[in-house]
Amino acid sequence: MDPQLAPAVMDTAAEHDGPIETDAVIVGAGPVGLFQVFELGLLEIKAHVIDALPYPGGQPVELYPDKPIYDIPAIPVCTGQELTDSLLKQIAPFGATFHLGQEVTTVAQQDDGRFFVATSKGTRFLTKTLFIAAGVGAFQPRLLKVDGLERFDGTQVFYRVKNPADFAGKNLVIVGGGDSAIDWALNFAAEGPNKAESVILIHRRDGFKAAPANVAKMRERCEQLEMQLIVGQITGHEEKDGRLSGVKVTGSDAVTRLVPLNVLLVFFGLSPKLGPIADWGLEIERKQLVVDTEKFSTSVPGIFAVGDINTYPGKKKLILCGFHECALAAFGAMPIIFPDKKVFLQYTTTSPKLHKVLGVESPVFD
Repeated sequence: MDPQLAPAVMDTAAEHDGPIETDAVIVGAGPVGLFQVFELGLLEIKAHVIDALPYPGGQPVELYPDKPIYDIPAIPVCTGQELTDSLLKQIAPFGATFHLGQEVTTVAQQDDGRFFVATSKGTRFLTKTLFIAAGVGAFQPRLLKVDGLERFDGTQVFYRVKNPADFAGKNLVIVGGGDSAIDWALNFAAEGPNKAESVILIHRRDGFKAAPANVAKMRERCEQLEMQLIVGQITGHEEKDGRLSGVKVTGSDAVTRLVPLNVLLVFFGLSPKLGPIADWGLEIERKQLVVDTEKFSTSVPGIFAVGDINTYPGKKKLILCGFHECALAAFGAMPIIFPDKKVFLQYTTTSPKLHKVLGVESPVFD
């Protein structure tokens, strides 16, 4: 994240004796959740944003912060982190309050129609509307299940790479057969500041669910002795002086070999968990929230769902589709938040009112 954006993002609400009363709460601080802040802001609706991660950005920042994204309109290419930073800059005029590192645990409709929302950290809200932009739910890595290995989680065993420089110069063992495993193996085997001392890729079979070009490149690197591929499964580990020193790999020949290492990177994929959302009384179809396509309302009026968490006929799980859904959801919320206010579609190019909301000067046209 751009350090200049951090103070605005990391602000949390001051302590309240009672719940925070607000017009809108957004669950999820990924790209779609952040753009929901923007669309609400244009309608002069200020939002509170809750996310289980300790930083904004959601799936793109959690899974591929440095990988290129090519299908954001008018942006030929950007990384997940760059997209997040741009969205944070775009929504800065609207002063959203972020509550990070906490999960929504309770949603209950009150007699006055508002929703009581509580989080795992005890933050409470009374909100007129709720926007669920939680992606496909909370991601949990699929774990490598070897007795005793869990003691090294976060010190020598990792399920994601946040800072590649942390692994430079190390003897790495990477486990997995998908894009993440192949990509990181190639990354750490290549010349550059993040080059590892050695890279050994382990997969249970000699077949990969990854981009064919990268699989071919991986095999070429192995032939050139720049890295190594071992076909087999990790069945045990060894320790020395309280540290993980190696893993035991059993091959298809039933022979078990010890592979020394400094760090073990595991990429078995991520398992999305719907979590507490499943208990909020909303209509669910295949772990997704059913919505209409007029205003992206769920089965409970006042609760909207945008992005990968929702489903409807023709649904496409694309960021740009989520952006479109945010606009309609914001307009759909207006009759609930401001029942007596007439809403007119205005354009940011020509509307002096929107220029004022955005904090920009109105352009003068000849």
